[in-house]
Amino acid sequence: MDNNLFANRVVMWIADQAPSNKVFLNPEDSETIEIIPVTRFAVALELLRSRNLDAILVRLPLADCNAEELLGAIRELRTELPVVLHEPSTIRRSDADCQRLGIARYIANAVPPYYLGQALLDVLNGEAEKASEENRPGPREGGIMVGSSASMRQVAEIIKLIGPRRCTVLITGDTGSGKEVAARAIHAASNRCQRRMVAVNCAALPDNLLEAELFGHTKGAFTGAVNARVGLFEQAHRSTIFLDEISELPMSLQAKLLRVLQEREIQRIGSSRPVPVDVRVIAASNTNLLEAVANQRFREDLYYRLNVVALQIPALRERATDIPELAEYFLARIADQEGGPAKTLSGEALGALVSYSWPGNVRQLEHALESAVALSGSRTVLYPGDFVLPVRPHLSGISAIDVPETGIDFEELIANIERRLLERALARSGGNKSRAADLLKMKRTTLISKFKALEVCA
Repeated sequence: MDNNLFANRVVMWIADQAPSNKVFLNPEDSETIEIIPVTRFAVALELLRSRNLDAILVRLPLADCNAEELLGAIRELRTELPVVLHEPSTIRRSDADCQRLGIARYIANAVPPYYLGQALLDVLNGEAEKASEENRPGPREGGIMVGSSASMRQVAEIIKLIGPRRCTVLITGDTGSGKEVAARAIHAASNRCQRRMVAVNCAALPDNLLEAELFGHTKGAFTGAVNARVGLFEQAHRSTIFLDEISELPMSLQAKLLRVLQEREIQRIGSSRPVPVDVRVIAASNTNLLEAVANQRFREDLYYRLNVVALQIPALRERATDIPELAEYFLARIADQEGGPAKTLSGEALGALVSYSWPGNVRQLEHALESAVALSGSRTVLYPGDFVLPVRPHLSGISAIDVPETGIDFEELIANIERRLLERALARSGGNKSRAADLLKMKRTTLISKFKALEVCA
């Protein structure tokens, strides 16, 4: 970002409690944009008359005035100023209402502060539309990509580039890393965003039902087809279809999907008439499709048809710096759904979350926060004890094991690994064999027999 573009910019931030600009702006932006926090209506009016301002950021409700009064005064005194309105706890405004009040960017969700900072940068850069943010399908459908790490900035840049285009996208990444969120963000950035994105999990339906779900069927096409059915591809006409777990698609349906991508038409079961469809296809997989191609479980021609643009979503363990932003975002969303203020994390709790490995990725983090909020009762601060995080065995040493050219004694290697684990479990349990057996998820008698077989000093 060109900092000179924002040099000497002044923004008035109107809210009951106005945070420092460093809370919602990146360090490089906070040095070039002056934020003037205001908590009273009268002070805001005085600044509107006396200061040169470049934008206004408003968070409602305010204690001493209502929205109509405040926004009306802004329009009367400074018509040219772009206004970002954050209104998380009210009925969402219509586009017409936003236009009437002169709102450049409207955010009705409970969102983390950095999201407000991005909206502010957008209006200063002239990129915001005078429309309701919440009336766009993207955020409502969960298309907000949270995270400012280098890897997530790269993902966001790719989404920005490919969003307006029709190209097919193949999203890969671990389970729970946010592949569907990325798909919805792509859809939200496209000119198809006014229509609902259609999502289907290819592994969730039996093979004999999946074809009818995707392509539809005519009346009487098979036993039980008492009525004609429009398939998901037809429902996604002029929109986007998201095919999750595409690797689970049967080979017979892979051929039909290939034809859809090539000919841009589908054929209902029981019909000989092709139906043209204008559909953007986004597929996702948490497995290596090239490996599936090599094992003849996935068509090579279909792979290359899907992999026009490849988008890799990094695992959460690879972008731990995003965990504070994600946690803040999820806590705000939980509070918005349940009502009341968002809970916060203690420094110790945040440290525990950042240092955890998150095998279930972003989805596991979200569920852990939901659980912690529920278990913390009326407390507003979450502590490490509020989180129940499964401990996985540390296997980094095992993952480094390789087979040298000279070979390896398999039995001796496994025996050494077992002996080491038994010794560590016994030390961790303070010599208590029952506790050591619990740590290794085995019976006490099995543990003792392994002690004897491996000659472990117990």
